[in-house]
Amino acid sequence: MAATGTIRTAPTSAASAAGVTAEQSRVIWLLLTAAFVAILNETTMNVAIPFLIRDLGITAVAAQWLTTAFMLTMAVVIPITGFLLQRFTTRQVFITAMSLFSAGTLVAFLSPGFELLVVARVIQASGTAIMMPLLMTTIMTIVPPAQRGRMMGRVSIVMALAPAIGPTMSGLVLQSLGWHWIFGIVLPIALVALFVGAKWIHNLGDTRNAPIDISSVILSAFGFGGLVFGLSQIGGGHGGESGAADASIVTLVVSLAVGVIGLAAFVWRQLRLQRADSALLDLRVFRSRNFTLSVAQLGVMSLAFFGAITLLPLYLQTVLEKTPLETGLAVLPGSLAMGLAGPVIGRIYDRFGTQILLVPGAIVVSATLWFYTTLGTDTSFVLLIVVQTVMMIGLALSFTPLFTASLGSLEPRFYSYGSAIVGTVQQVAGAAGIALLVTVMSSVSAASGTGLEADAAGTRMAFLIAAIISVPLIVGAFLIRKPADQPEGTAPIAH
Repeated sequence: MAATGTIRTAPTSAASAAGVTAEQSRVIWLLLTAAFVAILNETTMNVAIPFLIRDLGITAVAAQWLTTAFMLTMAVVIPITGFLLQRFTTRQVFITAMSLFSAGTLVAFLSPGFELLVVARVIQASGTAIMMPLLMTTIMTIVPPAQRGRMMGRVSIVMALAPAIGPTMSGLVLQSLGWHWIFGIVLPIALVALFVGAKWIHNLGDTRNAPIDISSVILSAFGFGGLVFGLSQIGGGHGGESGAADASIVTLVVSLAVGVIGLAAFVWRQLRLQRADSALLDLRVFRSRNFTLSVAQLGVMSLAFFGAITLLPLYLQTVLEKTPLETGLAVLPGSLAMGLAGPVIGRIYDRFGTQILLVPGAIVVSATLWFYTTLGTDTSFVLLIVVQTVMMIGLALSFTPLFTASLGSLEPRFYSYGSAIVGTVQQVAGAAGIALLVTVMSSVSAASGTGLEADAAGTRMAFLIAAIISVPLIVGAFLIRKPADQPEGTAPIAH
């Protein structure tokens, strides 16, 4: 191990200074297309949730499980992808992921009500959970270090284009066709991506007979599942009968206890298994200080951000009484700005490193969240669009360098585990943020009475929590470095 804590192993990377081949570039674009479909599906739900609350006759706390169940499933499945990417070929993993996503989308399209819709979201998430680490691992494997920022910039284009289209498309569909057709439109795109990928994607890199430890899978599910479910119970009994409130508190305490114990047992087992290179999720990646700091920064940002982007559509439709279409159009400029900024940010990262991007990005994100703590019943709709656009630019300044610097701090053989950990932390933190902020909003709104002002008070309190959480991002931005560009097979060193 190097002085910086980076793991040294034998050379396994396929990346070279010559750049990517035409075939490798085609694979990356196919994976980006699949990621686009998955993100498009997720961003349509943000606008649809207030509509589903009214159409299905469910509460906001129940409705947030359409998002939280999706993210929680990803958090449970993503740790397994480290094993999948070691054991199976790129083509096999891709087909499995897109088949699951397509099946879940079909079930959602045919779903008659809330319960089956949640099941469909879980199936969709199982496929998405596999796809995102596959994309990140493939990029890290075949793209030379000096070009990774630019490639992540392309990823940013795709990841911003879907949020730009998704909410607007969702608004149009909800007003004209109904919520089922949100999935009906995504389904054919997913099937085309599946069939084209099955024909053109071939294996990149080597596979090995990696073992899967069933005990680790079970402990992972109890650990991450218990924590996020427990967080979702915060405020769950507010405003109800005393018996219901007491039951909610018991559920909260038991769930969090199960989560903490399960996660501790999971970590203990991985530390033992990794001695024989048989861990489900190899935790030696945390010996890299730069990786650890980058993942922590991503976790804090995801907790604040995913909760915030779930709150904003609720606020727009319940307090400002905007239509789903208007809500979708409100986030369109920010998503487009994020996509356009992606290539520029990638080139800046390749040339100048992290701090020139992360520091202003963290300041912008935190400042916009603090602005949201002032929202009321008469807040300017135009001003909200401007602030949301600024926030998305701040996120663009943050996500590209964080993804690239975190995985670039690892040895090639640990890319799959690093991608799995990045995805797990991001999804668990995001699910926790959604659960926490939505339940706080609901609790404060209920305590404040009824009407638009009560809903606005709940929104302000929830955004206040997000803003407080975002403050450490500014400190963390100064600590993360760009890994040095090293020849193939050598250990990256953060400078």
